[in-house]
Amino acid sequence: MTTLTGKTVLLTGASRGLGVHITRALAKEQATVVCVSRSRSGLEQTCHAVNATGGRAVAIPFDITKVGELSALTQQVHSTVGPVDILVNNAGIEIISAFANYSLAEIHSVFNTNLLATMELTRLLLPNMMERGSGRIVNIASLAGKKGIAFNSIYSASKASLIMWTDAVRQELAGSGVNISAVCPGYVSHTGMTVDPRVSAPKLAGVTTPKGIANAVIRAIKSNQAEILVNQNPITEGLTKLMLAMGQISPTAVDKLYQWLGIVNFNQVRAGNRANLKYAAVGRY
Repeated sequence: MTTLTGKTVLLTGASRGLGVHITRALAKEQATVVCVSRSRSGLEQTCHAVNATGGRAVAIPFDITKVGELSALTQQVHSTVGPVDILVNNAGIEIISAFANYSLAEIHSVFNTNLLATMELTRLLLPNMMERGSGRIVNIASLAGKKGIAFNSIYSASKASLIMWTDAVRQELAGSGVNISAVCPGYVSHTGMTVDPRVSAPKLAGVTTPKGIANAVIRAIKSNQAEILVNQNPITEGLTKLMLAMGQISPTAVDKLYQWLGIVNFNQVRAGNRANLKYAAVGRY
């Protein structure tokens, strides 16, 4: 798929964060972007900004964590704009905590959003793509799915599952004309889940921009790249790839590198901040 002009893209998590930047990048490529999120006001802002600059974006408020109801979403999209050419599974949540402190409801919430909704949306849209012999699916994963992150184990598990599922489905789709890719960012600047005003992400771990991730999505669609690791700095990107390769030989050696880079401490502080906020909120009621 060398061009996105005239293509219909279904994008989840479009009302804020990375979704806004991905919407703009897709619209700039002259695609029609169907923006999905729970936030009606956020969707309207995103779509208004795109439409005001000559692009085309359509807002469909929907809670994708209601996995059993996603067929209603796909039917609404089809009746509104027609068949979906490209699916970008961007919606995701992160609940940072020591593993022992998670509730079962929190674990379900992360997996429903980050994995099950992605699987079900793909399952619903894939037959039509295969029938037409053309389609692209891009899943926004994470470097946390390539190497487990302390104090973020549930998010890591959901993204690791997403990467492995993407890898398996890609092999099934070989020769069908439909392609599936995983985009794996690390820490993101300015917006997104890892931005914490109380503590800065470790610079040596590598930080990328929202625009860099949006550009990676476009590359994945146009050039059918199976997996893209996103890091703004070529040096830290190379270091990341080296560490991931080392991790296959000696996981504990990379554990020590993560500690040295400040990744473990960063997440531990974030987990403590979250726990304090929860405690303060309970104390007010």
